[in-house]
Amino acid sequence: MEVFKKTSNVFNILSEAVSEGIIIVNKEQIIVATNESANELFGYKQGELEGKPLEILIPKNYHHTHSRHVSGFLKNSDKRKMGHGRDLYGARKDGSSFPVEAGLNPFTIYGNDYVMALITDITVRKKAEQELRHWANIFEESLNEIFIFDAETLKFINANSGAQNNIGYTLDELIQLTPVNIKPDFNEDEFRAYINPLLKNTLPKLKFNTIHQRKDGSTYPVEVHLQKSRIGNKDTLVAIILDITERVNYTEKLEKTVEKRTLQLQEALQVEKELNDLKTKFLSLVSHEFKTPLSGILSSSTLIGKYTSTEQQDKRLKHVNTIKNKVKYLNNIINDFLSIERLDRGKVNYKFSQFSLSKVINEVIYDANMLLKQGQKIVYPENIDDIVIEFDEKILELILNNLISNAIKYSPEETTIKVSAIVVDSKMKIEIIDSGIGIPKEEQKHVFNRYFRAENALITQGTGIGLNIVKSHLENLGGTITFTSEQNKGTTFTVTIPTSKTTHKL
Repeated sequence: MEVFKKTSNVFNILSEAVSEGIIIVNKEQIIVATNESANELFGYKQGELEGKPLEILIPKNYHHTHSRHVSGFLKNSDKRKMGHGRDLYGARKDGSSFPVEAGLNPFTIYGNDYVMALITDITVRKKAEQELRHWANIFEESLNEIFIFDAETLKFINANSGAQNNIGYTLDELIQLTPVNIKPDFNEDEFRAYINPLLKNTLPKLKFNTIHQRKDGSTYPVEVHLQKSRIGNKDTLVAIILDITERVNYTEKLEKTVEKRTLQLQEALQVEKELNDLKTKFLSLVSHEFKTPLSGILSSSTLIGKYTSTEQQDKRLKHVNTIKNKVKYLNNIINDFLSIERLDRGKVNYKFSQFSLSKVINEVIYDANMLLKQGQKIVYPENIDDIVIEFDEKILELILNNLISNAIKYSPEETTIKVSAIVVDSKMKIEIIDSGIGIPKEEQKHVFNRYFRAENALITQGTGIGLNIVKSHLENLGGTITFTSEQNKGTTFTVTIPTSKTTHKL
Protein backbone atom coordinates (compact mmCIF):
# COMPACT_ATOMS: atom_id res chain seq x y z
CA MET A 1 0.00 0.00 0.00
CA GLU A 2 2.93 2.35 0.80
CA VAL A 3 4.47 1.54 -2.54
CA PHE A 4 1.26 2.42 -4.34
CA LYS A 5 1.08 5.84 -2.61
CA LYS A 6 4.25 6.93 -4.39
CA THR A 7 2.28 7.09 -7.61
CA SER A 8 -1.00 8.27 -6.10
CA ASN A 9 -0.81 11.74 -7.61
CA VAL A 10 -0.60 10.27 -11.08
CA PHE A 11 -3.49 7.88 -10.22
CA ASN A 12 -5.65 10.70 -8.90
CA ILE A 13 -5.18 12.80 -12.01
CA LEU A 14 -5.98 9.94 -14.33
CA SER A 15 -8.82 8.34 -12.33
CA GLU A 16 -10.85 11.49 -11.81
CA ALA A 17 -11.03 11.96 -15.57
CA VAL A 18 -12.80 8.59 -15.91
CA SER A 19 -16.59 8.34 -15.44
CA GLU A 20 -16.50 4.67 -14.37
CA GLY A 21 -15.72 3.76 -10.81
CA ILE A 22 -12.11 2.66 -10.38
CA ILE A 23 -11.05 0.37 -7.55
CA ILE A 24 -7.45 -0.92 -7.20
CA VAL A 25 -6.72 -3.95 -5.03
CA ASN A 26 -3.49 -5.78 -4.20
CA LYS A 27 -3.00 -9.52 -4.38
CA GLU A 28 -4.46 -9.89 -0.86
CA GLN A 29 -7.64 -8.25 -2.24
CA ILE A 30 -7.21 -5.18 -0.06
CA ILE A 31 -8.41 -1.90 -1.57
CA VAL A 32 -5.48 0.45 -2.08
CA ALA A 33 -7.16 3.24 -4.08
CA THR A 34 -10.55 4.42 -5.40
CA ASN A 35 -11.66 7.33 -7.53
CA GLU A 36 -14.51 9.73 -6.78
CA SER A 37 -16.88 7.92 -9.15
CA ALA A 38 -16.34 4.63 -7.25
CA ASN A 39 -16.90 6.36 -3.89
CA GLU A 40 -20.17 7.86 -5.10
CA LEU A 41 -21.21 4.58 -6.69
CA PHE A 42 -20.84 2.65 -3.43
CA GLY A 43 -21.81 5.50 -1.08
CA TYR A 44 -18.45 6.10 0.66
CA LYS A 45 -16.34 9.25 1.32
CA GLN A 46 -12.91 9.84 -0.18
CA GLY A 47 -10.31 7.55 1.46
CA GLU A 48 -12.95 5.63 3.47
CA LEU A 49 -12.48 2.44 1.44
CA GLU A 50 -8.69 2.35 1.41
CA GLY A 51 -7.27 -0.49 3.48
CA LYS A 52 -10.65 -2.31 3.50
CA PRO A 53 -11.06 -5.81 2.05
CA LEU A 54 -12.70 -5.95 -1.37
CA GLU A 55 -15.50 -8.09 0.07
CA ILE A 56 -16.98 -4.97 1.69
CA LEU A 57 -18.21 -3.99 -1.78
CA ILE A 58 -19.67 -7.41 -2.56
CA PRO A 59 -23.10 -8.70 -1.29
CA LYS A 60 -22.59 -11.39 1.38
CA ASN A 61 -24.22 -14.15 -0.65
CA TYR A 62 -21.50 -13.69 -3.34
CA HIS A 63 -18.43 -13.67 -0.97
CA HIS A 64 -17.49 -17.32 -1.35
CA THR A 65 -17.47 -17.44 -5.14
CA HIS A 66 -15.97 -13.94 -5.52
CA SER A 67 -12.73 -14.71 -3.67
CA ARG A 68 -12.17 -17.79 -5.82
CA HIS A 69 -12.79 -15.87 -9.08
CA VAL A 70 -10.35 -13.03 -8.14
CA SER A 71 -7.62 -15.47 -7.11
CA GLY A 72 -7.94 -17.29 -10.38
CA PHE A 73 -7.84 -14.01 -12.27
CA LEU A 74 -4.59 -12.92 -10.58
CA LYS A 75 -2.95 -16.19 -11.55
CA ASN A 76 -3.88 -15.75 -15.20
CA SER A 77 -3.04 -12.01 -15.20
CA ASP A 78 -4.89 -11.08 -18.40
CA LYS A 79 -7.36 -8.32 -19.14
CA ARG A 80 -10.96 -9.41 -19.17
CA LYS A 81 -14.47 -8.71 -17.93
CA MET A 82 -15.12 -10.36 -14.60
CA GLY A 83 -18.03 -12.77 -14.24
CA HIS A 84 -18.58 -13.21 -17.97
CA GLY A 85 -21.90 -15.01 -18.46
CA ARG A 86 -22.93 -14.37 -14.86
CA ASP A 87 -24.74 -11.53 -13.07
CA LEU A 88 -22.46 -9.41 -10.81
CA TYR A 89 -23.71 -7.22 -7.99
CA GLY A 90 -22.12 -4.52 -5.85
CA ALA A 91 -22.98 -3.70 -2.20
CA ARG A 92 -23.40 -0.08 -1.15
CA LYS A 93 -22.53 1.24 2.30
CA ASP A 94 -26.24 1.39 3.18
CA GLY A 95 -26.63 -2.35 2.47
CA SER A 96 -28.42 -2.08 -0.83
CA SER A 97 -27.14 -3.94 -3.86
CA PHE A 98 -27.10 -3.14 -7.56
CA PRO A 99 -25.99 -4.85 -10.77
CA VAL A 100 -22.54 -3.99 -12.04
CA GLU A 101 -20.21 -4.72 -14.92
CA ALA A 102 -16.51 -5.05 -13.96
CA GLY A 103 -13.55 -4.78 -16.31
CA LEU A 104 -10.36 -6.12 -14.68
CA ASN A 105 -6.86 -4.94 -15.62
CA PRO A 106 -3.76 -6.44 -13.88
CA PHE A 107 -0.54 -4.41 -13.54
CA THR A 108 2.72 -4.39 -11.53
CA ILE A 109 4.45 -1.44 -9.77
CA TYR A 110 7.77 -1.78 -8.00
CA GLY A 111 7.48 -5.57 -8.08
CA ASN A 112 4.00 -5.63 -6.55
CA ASP A 113 0.93 -7.00 -8.38
CA TYR A 114 -2.33 -5.10 -8.47
CA VAL A 115 -5.69 -5.29 -10.23
CA MET A 116 -7.58 -2.27 -11.43
CA ALA A 117 -11.35 -2.81 -11.64
CA LEU A 118 -13.47 -0.47 -13.76
CA ILE A 119 -17.00 -0.63 -12.25
CA THR A 120 -20.11 0.42 -14.18
CA ASP A 121 -23.60 0.60 -12.64
CA ILE A 122 -25.78 -1.28 -15.15
CA THR A 123 -29.10 -0.94 -13.28
CA VAL A 124 -30.74 0.90 -16.18
CA ARG A 125 -29.37 -1.56 -18.72
CA LYS A 126 -30.46 -4.55 -16.61
CA LYS A 127 -33.97 -3.14 -16.31
CA ALA A 128 -34.08 -2.57 -20.05
CA GLU A 129 -32.81 -6.10 -20.66
CA GLN A 130 -35.41 -7.55 -18.30
CA GLU A 131 -38.16 -5.60 -20.01
CA LEU A 132 -36.85 -6.70 -23.39
CA ARG A 133 -36.78 -10.35 -22.26
CA HIS A 134 -40.27 -9.90 -20.81
CA TRP A 135 -41.66 -8.60 -24.09
CA ALA A 136 -39.72 -11.22 -26.02
CA ASN A 137 -41.31 -13.92 -23.85
CA ILE A 138 -44.76 -12.42 -24.39
CA PHE A 139 -44.12 -12.35 -28.13
CA GLU A 140 -42.83 -15.91 -28.25
CA GLU A 141 -45.25 -17.52 -25.77
CA SER A 142 -48.43 -15.75 -26.88
CA LEU A 143 -51.21 -18.17 -27.82
CA ASN A 144 -52.21 -15.72 -30.56
CA GLU A 145 -50.34 -15.65 -33.83
CA ILE A 146 -47.99 -12.67 -34.21
CA PHE A 147 -46.38 -11.82 -37.56
CA ILE A 148 -43.98 -8.96 -38.35
CA PHE A 149 -43.41 -8.08 -41.98
CA ASP A 150 -41.64 -5.41 -44.02
CA ALA A 151 -43.98 -2.58 -45.02
CA GLU A 152 -42.26 -2.13 -48.37
CA THR A 153 -41.47 -5.66 -49.58
CA LEU A 154 -44.21 -7.34 -47.49
CA LYS A 155 -41.73 -10.13 -46.69
CA PHE A 156 -42.11 -11.65 -43.23
CA ILE A 157 -39.37 -10.67 -40.77
CA ASN A 158 -40.45 -12.64 -37.73
CA ALA A 159 -43.27 -14.83 -36.41
CA ASN A 160 -43.84 -16.28 -32.96
CA SER A 161 -44.24 -19.97 -32.12
CA GLY A 162 -48.05 -19.68 -32.06
CA ALA A 163 -48.01 -18.41 -35.63
CA GLN A 164 -45.55 -21.05 -36.86
CA ASN A 165 -47.45 -23.89 -35.17
CA ASN A 166 -50.87 -22.88 -36.53
CA ILE A 167 -49.84 -21.84 -40.03
CA GLY A 168 -47.55 -24.87 -40.43
CA TYR A 169 -44.49 -22.99 -41.78
CA THR A 170 -41.13 -22.66 -40.04
CA LEU A 171 -39.63 -19.19 -39.60
CA ASP A 172 -37.07 -19.95 -42.31
CA GLU A 173 -39.93 -20.75 -44.69
CA LEU A 174 -42.01 -17.75 -43.64
CA ILE A 175 -39.28 -15.17 -44.31
CA GLN A 176 -39.50 -16.20 -47.97
CA LEU A 177 -43.26 -15.44 -48.00
CA THR A 178 -45.60 -12.47 -47.62
CA PRO A 179 -49.07 -12.15 -46.00
CA VAL A 180 -50.59 -12.55 -49.47
CA ASN A 181 -49.24 -16.14 -49.59
CA ILE A 182 -51.37 -17.11 -46.58
CA LYS A 183 -54.47 -14.99 -47.39
CA PRO A 184 -56.36 -16.57 -50.30
CA ASP A 185 -58.95 -13.76 -50.20
CA PHE A 186 -56.33 -11.14 -51.22
CA ASN A 187 -53.98 -10.57 -54.12
CA GLU A 188 -50.95 -8.28 -53.67
CA ASP A 189 -52.57 -5.15 -55.15
CA GLU A 190 -55.68 -5.59 -52.99
CA PHE A 191 -53.60 -6.13 -49.85
CA ARG A 192 -51.36 -3.11 -50.50
CA ALA A 193 -54.44 -0.95 -51.08
CA TYR A 194 -55.95 -2.26 -47.84
CA ILE A 195 -52.88 -1.44 -45.67
CA ASN A 196 -52.16 1.90 -47.38
CA PRO A 197 -54.03 3.98 -44.72
CA LEU A 198 -51.69 2.53 -42.07
CA LEU A 199 -48.57 3.38 -44.04
CA LYS A 200 -49.82 6.94 -44.66
CA ASN A 201 -50.69 7.29 -40.95
CA THR A 202 -54.34 8.11 -41.71
CA LEU A 203 -55.41 5.18 -39.52
CA PRO A 204 -53.76 4.05 -36.25
CA LYS A 205 -54.66 0.40 -36.80
CA LEU A 206 -56.72 -1.98 -38.91
CA LYS A 207 -59.05 -4.73 -37.74
CA PHE A 208 -60.69 -7.13 -40.16
CA ASN A 209 -61.77 -10.75 -40.58
CA THR A 210 -60.38 -12.97 -43.31
CA ILE A 211 -59.21 -16.52 -44.05
CA HIS A 212 -55.70 -17.93 -43.49
CA GLN A 213 -54.38 -20.89 -45.45
CA ARG A 214 -51.97 -23.31 -43.78
CA LYS A 215 -49.03 -24.97 -45.47
CA ASP A 216 -51.11 -28.16 -45.86
CA GLY A 217 -53.80 -26.23 -47.76
CA SER A 218 -56.42 -26.20 -45.00
CA THR A 219 -58.01 -22.87 -44.09
CA TYR A 220 -59.38 -21.29 -40.92
CA PRO A 221 -61.15 -17.99 -40.12
CA VAL A 222 -59.11 -15.27 -38.38
CA GLU A 223 -59.52 -11.82 -36.90
CA VAL A 224 -56.54 -9.60 -37.85
CA HIS A 225 -55.27 -6.64 -35.79
CA LEU A 226 -52.69 -4.73 -37.83
CA GLN A 227 -50.47 -1.84 -36.66
CA LYS A 228 -47.52 0.05 -38.05
CA SER A 229 -44.16 -0.21 -36.24
CA ARG A 230 -40.51 0.43 -36.93
CA ILE A 231 -37.27 -1.57 -36.65
CA GLY A 232 -34.23 0.69 -36.99
CA ASN A 233 -34.89 2.83 -40.06
CA LYS A 234 -37.32 0.33 -41.59
CA ASP A 235 -41.13 0.57 -41.48
CA THR A 236 -42.79 -2.68 -40.46
CA LEU A 237 -46.28 -3.93 -39.79
CA VAL A 238 -47.19 -6.06 -36.79
CA ALA A 239 -50.15 -8.41 -37.22
CA ILE A 240 -51.79 -10.05 -34.19
CA ILE A 241 -53.99 -12.90 -35.41
CA LEU A 242 -56.87 -14.48 -33.51
CA ASP A 243 -58.07 -17.89 -34.69
CA ILE A 244 -61.86 -17.45 -34.54
CA THR A 245 -62.87 -20.96 -35.67
CA GLU A 246 -64.80 -21.62 -32.45
CA ARG A 247 -66.43 -18.19 -32.57
CA VAL A 248 -67.50 -18.69 -36.19
CA ASN A 249 -68.79 -22.19 -35.42
CA TYR A 250 -70.70 -20.87 -32.41
CA THR A 251 -72.11 -17.99 -34.46
CA GLU A 252 -73.19 -20.34 -37.24
CA LYS A 253 -74.75 -22.69 -34.68
CA LEU A 254 -76.50 -19.76 -33.02
CA GLU A 255 -77.77 -18.48 -36.37
CA LYS A 256 -79.06 -21.94 -37.25
CA THR A 257 -80.73 -22.18 -33.83
CA VAL A 258 -82.32 -18.76 -34.28
CA GLU A 259 -83.43 -19.75 -37.79
CA LYS A 260 -84.87 -23.01 -36.46
CA ARG A 261 -86.65 -21.29 -33.56
CA THR A 262 -87.98 -18.63 -35.94
CA LEU A 263 -89.34 -21.34 -38.22
CA GLN A 264 -90.89 -23.13 -35.24
CA LEU A 265 -92.46 -19.86 -34.12
CA GLN A 266 -93.80 -19.22 -37.61
CA GLU A 267 -95.20 -22.73 -37.72
CA ALA A 268 -96.77 -22.26 -34.28
CA LEU A 269 -98.29 -18.96 -35.37
CA GLN A 270 -99.59 -20.64 -38.52
CA VAL A 271 -101.12 -23.44 -36.45
CA GLU A 272 -102.68 -20.87 -34.15
CA LYS A 273 -104.04 -18.99 -37.16
CA GLU A 274 -105.45 -22.21 -38.58
CA LEU A 275 -107.05 -23.01 -35.21
CA ASN A 276 -108.61 -19.57 -35.08
CA ASP A 277 -109.86 -20.07 -38.64
CA LEU A 278 -111.30 -23.43 -37.61
CA LYS A 279 -113.04 -21.84 -34.63
CA THR A 280 -114.52 -19.17 -36.90
CA LYS A 281 -115.64 -21.78 -39.42
CA PHE A 282 -117.08 -23.94 -36.64
CA LEU A 283 -119.14 -21.11 -35.16
CA SER A 284 -120.36 -20.12 -38.61
CA LEU A 285 -121.15 -23.75 -39.38
CA VAL A 286 -123.04 -24.36 -36.14
CA SER A 287 -125.05 -21.17 -36.47
CA HIS A 288 -125.98 -21.98 -40.09
CA GLU A 289 -126.53 -25.73 -39.86
CA PHE A 290 -128.59 -25.48 -36.65
CA LYS A 291 -130.56 -22.43 -37.67
CA THR A 292 -132.13 -23.97 -40.81
CA PRO A 293 -133.56 -27.16 -39.21
CA LEU A 294 -134.57 -25.32 -36.06
CA SER A 295 -136.49 -22.83 -38.18
CA GLY A 296 -138.23 -25.76 -39.90
CA ILE A 297 -139.06 -27.34 -36.57
CA LEU A 298 -140.45 -24.07 -35.25
CA SER A 299 -142.58 -23.52 -38.36
CA SER A 300 -143.98 -27.06 -38.40
CA SER A 301 -144.69 -26.92 -34.65
CA THR A 302 -146.63 -23.72 -35.11
CA LEU A 303 -148.61 -25.01 -38.12
CA ILE A 304 -149.55 -28.28 -36.38
CA GLY A 305 -151.54 -26.27 -33.87
CA LYS A 306 -153.67 -24.82 -36.64
CA TYR A 307 -154.85 -28.20 -37.93
CA THR A 308 -157.38 -29.21 -35.27
CA SER A 309 -160.04 -31.08 -37.22
CA THR A 310 -159.93 -34.80 -38.01
CA GLU A 311 -159.90 -34.31 -41.77
CA GLN A 312 -156.62 -32.33 -41.42
CA GLN A 313 -154.70 -35.35 -40.06
CA ASP A 314 -152.63 -35.70 -43.25
CA LYS A 315 -151.35 -32.14 -42.90
CA ARG A 316 -150.50 -32.74 -39.25
CA LEU A 317 -148.57 -35.90 -40.14
CA LYS A 318 -146.67 -34.01 -42.83
CA HIS A 319 -145.39 -31.49 -40.29
CA VAL A 320 -144.71 -34.21 -37.70
CA ASN A 321 -142.50 -35.98 -40.26
CA THR A 322 -140.77 -32.69 -41.05
CA ILE A 323 -140.01 -32.21 -37.35
CA LYS A 324 -138.73 -35.80 -37.09
CA ASN A 325 -136.43 -35.36 -40.10
CA LYS A 326 -135.07 -32.06 -38.83
CA VAL A 327 -134.47 -33.52 -35.38
CA LYS A 328 -132.73 -36.52 -36.97
CA TYR A 329 -130.52 -34.16 -38.99
CA LEU A 330 -129.58 -32.21 -35.86
CA ASN A 331 -128.90 -35.46 -34.03
CA ASN A 332 -126.56 -36.56 -36.82
CA ILE A 333 -124.65 -33.27 -36.60
CA ILE A 334 -124.27 -33.66 -32.85
CA ASN A 335 -123.11 -37.25 -33.29
CA ASP A 336 -120.51 -36.04 -35.81
CA PHE A 337 -119.19 -33.48 -33.31
CA LEU A 338 -119.03 -36.14 -30.61
CA SER A 339 -117.17 -38.47 -32.99
CA ILE A 340 -114.57 -35.77 -33.63
CA GLU A 341 -114.11 -35.19 -29.91
CA ARG A 342 -113.64 -38.93 -29.24
CA LEU A 343 -111.24 -39.30 -32.17
CA ASP A 344 -109.15 -36.34 -30.99
CA ARG A 345 -108.88 -37.79 -27.50
CA GLY A 346 -108.20 -41.31 -28.78
CA LYS A 347 -111.22 -42.58 -26.88
CA VAL A 348 -112.84 -44.57 -29.70
CA ASN A 349 -113.43 -48.23 -28.83
CA TYR A 350 -113.73 -50.43 -31.90
CA LYS A 351 -115.78 -53.63 -31.76
CA PHE A 352 -114.86 -56.30 -34.29
CA SER A 353 -117.14 -59.03 -35.47
CA GLN A 354 -117.76 -61.20 -38.50
CA PHE A 355 -120.71 -60.15 -40.61
CA SER A 356 -122.09 -60.30 -44.11
CA LEU A 357 -121.17 -57.35 -46.27
CA SER A 358 -124.56 -57.48 -48.01
CA LYS A 359 -126.34 -56.98 -44.67
CA VAL A 360 -124.63 -53.64 -44.03
CA ILE A 361 -124.97 -52.41 -47.62
CA ASN A 362 -128.69 -53.36 -47.71
CA GLU A 363 -129.39 -51.34 -44.55
CA VAL A 364 -127.40 -48.32 -45.76
CA ILE A 365 -129.07 -48.26 -49.20
CA TYR A 366 -132.51 -48.77 -47.64
CA ASP A 367 -132.03 -45.64 -45.48
CA ALA A 368 -130.48 -43.76 -48.41
CA ASN A 369 -133.53 -44.39 -50.58
CA MET A 370 -135.44 -42.03 -48.30
CA LEU A 371 -133.06 -39.22 -49.35
CA LEU A 372 -133.19 -39.70 -53.12
CA LYS A 373 -134.15 -36.73 -55.26
CA GLN A 374 -136.58 -36.84 -58.14
CA GLY A 375 -135.49 -39.52 -60.62
CA GLN A 376 -132.35 -40.52 -58.67
CA LYS A 377 -131.56 -44.21 -58.15
CA ILE A 378 -128.88 -46.36 -56.48
CA VAL A 379 -127.35 -49.34 -58.31
CA TYR A 380 -126.76 -52.17 -55.85
CA PRO A 381 -123.41 -54.04 -56.03
CA GLU A 382 -123.38 -57.50 -57.62
CA ASN A 383 -122.09 -60.81 -56.27
CA ILE A 384 -121.62 -59.79 -52.60
CA ASP A 385 -124.00 -62.18 -50.88
CA ASP A 386 -121.23 -64.64 -49.98
CA ILE A 387 -118.72 -62.05 -48.74
CA VAL A 388 -118.13 -62.19 -44.98
CA ILE A 389 -115.67 -59.76 -43.41
CA GLU A 390 -114.26 -59.11 -39.96
CA PHE A 391 -114.50 -55.44 -39.12
CA ASP A 392 -116.32 -52.93 -36.93
CA GLU A 393 -119.84 -53.15 -38.36
CA LYS A 394 -121.06 -49.79 -37.01
CA ILE A 395 -118.03 -47.96 -38.37
CA LEU A 396 -118.46 -49.49 -41.83
CA GLU A 397 -122.11 -48.47 -41.73
CA LEU A 398 -121.10 -44.90 -40.76
CA ILE A 399 -118.57 -44.76 -43.62
CA LEU A 400 -121.01 -45.96 -46.28
CA ASN A 401 -123.83 -43.78 -44.97
CA ASN A 402 -121.63 -40.71 -45.24
CA LEU A 403 -120.34 -41.43 -48.76
CA ILE A 404 -123.71 -42.49 -50.26
CA SER A 405 -125.61 -39.56 -48.67
CA ASN A 406 -122.95 -37.17 -50.05
CA ALA A 407 -123.34 -38.73 -53.51
CA ILE A 408 -127.10 -38.14 -53.34
CA LYS A 409 -126.73 -34.62 -51.92
CA TYR A 410 -124.25 -33.39 -54.54
CA SER A 411 -125.82 -35.10 -57.57
CA PRO A 412 -128.71 -33.59 -59.54
CA GLU A 413 -132.10 -35.20 -60.17
CA GLU A 414 -132.41 -38.03 -62.71
CA THR A 415 -128.90 -39.35 -61.98
CA THR A 416 -127.56 -42.71 -60.84
CA ILE A 417 -125.32 -43.52 -57.85
CA LYS A 418 -123.43 -46.78 -58.31
CA VAL A 419 -122.05 -48.93 -55.47
CA SER A 420 -119.52 -51.70 -56.19
CA ALA A 421 -117.61 -54.09 -53.93
CA ILE A 422 -114.81 -56.54 -54.66
CA VAL A 423 -112.17 -58.46 -52.67
CA VAL A 424 -108.63 -57.88 -53.93
CA ASP A 425 -105.54 -59.39 -52.22
CA SER A 426 -107.33 -60.02 -48.90
CA LYS A 427 -108.69 -56.48 -48.89
CA MET A 428 -112.23 -55.26 -49.51
CA LYS A 429 -112.51 -52.44 -52.03
CA ILE A 430 -115.81 -50.51 -52.10
CA GLU A 431 -116.52 -47.76 -54.64
CA ILE A 432 -119.27 -45.11 -54.55
CA ILE A 433 -119.61 -43.48 -57.98
CA ASP A 434 -121.81 -40.48 -58.72
CA SER A 435 -122.45 -38.10 -61.64
CA GLY A 436 -122.66 -35.00 -59.48
CA ILE A 437 -121.11 -31.54 -59.35
CA GLY A 438 -117.60 -32.88 -58.72
CA ILE A 439 -114.80 -31.19 -56.76
CA PRO A 440 -112.77 -28.33 -58.31
CA LYS A 441 -109.21 -29.50 -59.01
CA GLU A 442 -107.57 -26.69 -57.01
CA GLU A 443 -109.63 -27.61 -53.93
CA GLN A 444 -109.23 -31.38 -54.01
CA LYS A 445 -106.21 -31.33 -51.65
CA HIS A 446 -108.44 -29.93 -48.87
CA VAL A 447 -111.29 -32.46 -49.18
CA PHE A 448 -110.43 -34.38 -46.00
CA ASN A 449 -109.69 -31.24 -43.93
CA ARG A 450 -112.09 -30.65 -41.08
CA TYR A 451 -114.89 -28.15 -41.85
CA PHE A 452 -113.77 -27.80 -45.46
CA ARG A 453 -116.45 -27.35 -48.10
CA ALA A 454 -115.74 -26.69 -51.76
CA GLU A 455 -116.90 -23.42 -53.27
CA ASN A 456 -119.44 -25.17 -55.52
CA ALA A 457 -121.00 -26.94 -52.51
CA LEU A 458 -121.62 -24.03 -50.17
CA ILE A 459 -125.29 -23.66 -51.07
CA THR A 460 -125.94 -27.27 -50.04
CA GLN A 461 -126.41 -28.14 -46.37
CA GLY A 462 -123.40 -29.82 -44.77
CA THR A 463 -120.88 -29.54 -41.96
CA GLY A 464 -117.66 -30.43 -43.80
CA ILE A 465 -116.65 -32.90 -41.09
CA GLY A 466 -118.06 -36.19 -42.41
CA LEU A 467 -115.12 -37.06 -44.70
CA ASN A 468 -112.65 -36.08 -41.99
CA ILE A 469 -114.34 -38.55 -39.60
CA VAL A 470 -114.41 -41.28 -42.26
CA LYS A 471 -110.69 -40.86 -43.02
CA SER A 472 -109.74 -40.86 -39.31
CA HIS A 473 -111.64 -44.10 -38.62
CA LEU A 474 -110.14 -45.81 -41.66
CA GLU A 475 -106.60 -44.79 -40.70
CA ASN A 476 -107.17 -46.14 -37.18
CA LEU A 477 -108.39 -49.46 -38.61
CA GLY A 478 -105.69 -49.93 -41.25
CA GLY A 479 -107.87 -48.84 -44.15
CA THR A 480 -107.63 -46.07 -46.74
CA ILE A 481 -109.90 -43.73 -48.65
CA THR A 482 -109.08 -42.10 -52.00
CA PHE A 483 -111.06 -40.33 -54.70
CA THR A 484 -111.03 -39.10 -58.26
CA SER A 485 -113.22 -36.21 -59.35
CA GLU A 486 -113.93 -33.94 -62.29
CA GLN A 487 -116.01 -30.83 -61.91
CA ASN A 488 -119.56 -31.17 -63.31
CA LYS A 489 -118.89 -34.82 -64.26
CA GLY A 490 -118.87 -36.64 -60.96
CA THR A 491 -116.77 -38.20 -58.21
CA THR A 492 -115.64 -41.71 -57.28
CA PHE A 493 -114.68 -42.49 -53.66
CA THR A 494 -112.76 -45.74 -53.08
CA VAL A 495 -112.62 -47.30 -49.61
CA THR A 496 -110.19 -50.15 -48.91
CA ILE A 497 -110.40 -52.11 -45.67
CA PRO A 498 -108.61 -55.22 -44.42
CA THR A 499 -110.81 -58.33 -44.27
CA SER A 500 -108.98 -59.78 -41.25
CA LYS A 501 -108.73 -58.29 -37.78
CA THR A 502 -105.04 -59.18 -37.58
CA THR A 503 -104.26 -56.35 -40.00
CA HIS A 504 -106.27 -53.73 -38.13
CA LYS A 505 -104.49 -50.70 -36.67
CA LEU A 506 -105.95 -50.02 -33.21
